[in-house]
Amino acid sequence: MAPDAPQEVTQLLAKWKQGDQAALDLLVPMVEAELRRLAAGYMRNERPGHTLQPTALVNEAWMRMAQQQQPEFEGRSHFVAISAHYMRQILVEHARKKNAGKRGAGAHAVALDDAQLFAPERSSDLVALDDALKELARLHERQARVIELRYFGGLTGEEIAEVMNVAHRTIVRDLRTAQIWLRDYLAT
Repeated sequence: MAPDAPQEVTQLLAKWKQGDQAALDLLVPMVEAELRRLAAGYMRNERPGHTLQPTALVNEAWMRMAQQQQPEFEGRSHFVAISAHYMRQILVEHARKKNAGKRGAGAHAVALDDAQLFAPERSSDLVALDDALKELARLHERQARVIELRYFGGLTGEEIAEVMNVAHRTIVRDLRTAQIWLRDYLAT
């Protein structure tokens, strides 16, 4: 993105929010590379041979954002954060569907000792992480949002502070606390 692009993106988002569909047409090429980078980052963390491709993930996120009656994007950082949230939702939904098909669908009984030989797949890890983030959000909503923006949205601490309208040191503290909580929660 060009140095002046974040301001232009923010202006186009404001126009789109006011109902200008032409602004959306100008916005798409400006942010597409950033969204593809985000999607590629997500997909690197997925299992090999995943049926979703980064392009499909970006397209699905765009479709969900475009369906909003009045988009509520406050700027480029907020837009990226919302995009990341949609991408995470899409991947979790995909993983849940995949895992639902595994639960007894034509499976053979396996002894517990034999089952320990199999490592959990990444889709299961994503579902577990999503469940953990939901629990964290129930307890500390801001901390869960900070994790989502940082790791799923790829935003810097400064950008997160801007989006959430809090001090940068608060973001640093929330990030550290949430990381410890998630590590402990996922270890149990």
